[in-house]
Amino acid sequence: MKFAKRMDRFGTGIFSVLLEMKKQQLAQGQHVVDLSVGTPNIPPAQHIIDALGQAVADQRNYIYAISDTAELHEAVATWYQRRYGVTLDPQHEVVSLLGSQEGLAHISLSIADEGDVVLVPDPCYPVFGDGPAIAGATLHYMPQRRENGYIIDLKEIPPEVARAAKLMLVSYPNNPTTALAPASFYQELIAFAKQYEIIILHDNAYSDLVFDGAHCGSFLAYEGAKEVGVEFNSLSKTYGLAGARVGFCVGNRQVVEKLTTLKSNMDYGMFLPIQKAAIAAITGDQSCVAVTRQAYERRRDVLCDGLNALGWQIEKPKATMFVWAKLPPQFPNAQQFAAELLQRTGVLVTPGSAFGPAGEGHVRFALVQDEQEMRWALNSIAQSGMFSK
Repeated sequence: MKFAKRMDRFGTGIFSVLLEMKKQQLAQGQHVVDLSVGTPNIPPAQHIIDALGQAVADQRNYIYAISDTAELHEAVATWYQRRYGVTLDPQHEVVSLLGSQEGLAHISLSIADEGDVVLVPDPCYPVFGDGPAIAGATLHYMPQRRENGYIIDLKEIPPEVARAAKLMLVSYPNNPTTALAPASFYQELIAFAKQYEIIILHDNAYSDLVFDGAHCGSFLAYEGAKEVGVEFNSLSKTYGLAGARVGFCVGNRQVVEKLTTLKSNMDYGMFLPIQKAAIAAITGDQSCVAVTRQAYERRRDVLCDGLNALGWQIEKPKATMFVWAKLPPQFPNAQQFAAELLQRTGVLVTPGSAFGPAGEGHVRFALVQDEQEMRWALNSIAQSGMFSK
C-alpha cells in the first residue's frame, strides 16, 4: 500500500501516547491521577442539559443540519456584544466549528498553499502547528520566552519571513504557558499584520478562566482587528460542553466566508440539538461561568500550594485550566520526567516538549480533577521522595 507523503510529517499524537501510558499503569492496578489532557470534568449547567435533552427528544432534529441555524448565529452575535463589546454581523462574520480543534486543523487549508509560511508560537498547543502542516505550509516558530512573560516579541520576526507569511496564530490566555497579553501587544499585532498583510487567528478559548479578579476580553475589541483577522472561541471549558464539540470562528468577513465554504465541502453541520444547547449556554443564565472559574481557581491553589510546599517552586497561573511548571533542576528531560512521575506516583502530566522546541524543560498540569484527587496526587508525590534527591 502507498500512502500520502504528508503523513510523514506526523507521528502519533502526544495525548494518544499518554493514554497508552495510563492504560499500562491501570492494568498493573495502580491508581492514576490524570492531569495530562485538558478534558473538563465539570458538567454543563442544568439549563444547558435541559435544552439539549428537549432537542434530542424532538424527532425532527435528526435531519442533516447542512449549516448553522440563523438562531445560532444571532445568539453568537448577541453573546459577543454582551460579553466582549464586539459587534458582529451574524450572517457574514460567524461560522461554527466542530470544536476549536477541528477549526484549527482545517483553517490553514483555506489560507495557505503548499510552502507558504505560517507563524506559530513556541511553545503552543500542538494543532497550531499540525493544522498548517496538513496544508503543506512551512512553519516559522515565534518564541514565547519566560523573561518576556511568554509574550511574543514581534520584532524578533525577520522582515523577510514576515513578508512571506500568510497566517499567524496567537492565543492569550495562552495554552500551555497560561500567560495573559497586555493591550499594547494586540495594538502592535494589528499594526504588524497590516504592515505585512498577514491574517491573524486569535484563539480565545480561555477568556473566562481568568483568576484573582482579573478580566480578559477579545482580540476583536481592538481597533482594526476585524480588518486583519478572526477569533476562535469555544464552549468546551467555559460551559462544560467539551464532548459536544462546539466552537466558533468570528470576525473578518472574507476569512469567515472562506472557512464556511471549505466546511461546506467537508461536513453536514453541527447536530441540531447541540446547536440548541450552545444557544442555551451563551444566552442563558451566566452564573455557571463564575462557578466554573472558581472551581478551577481552587484547584490551582491546591496544586500549586502543595507542590511549592514539597519544594517544587511553581508560579500560580493567572488564567486557563493549566499549570506550566519548570522542571526541578535534577530532571533535565521532560518526557523522562513525566514517565518517572507516572511510574513512581501515579500522576500523569504532559511533557512540555509536546508543545514545541521551547517547551522542553517544562511539564503541563491540567486542572481536570477535583480537589480530593489533587490532594491524593500531592500525597503520592510526597511519599515518592522524588524531590528529596
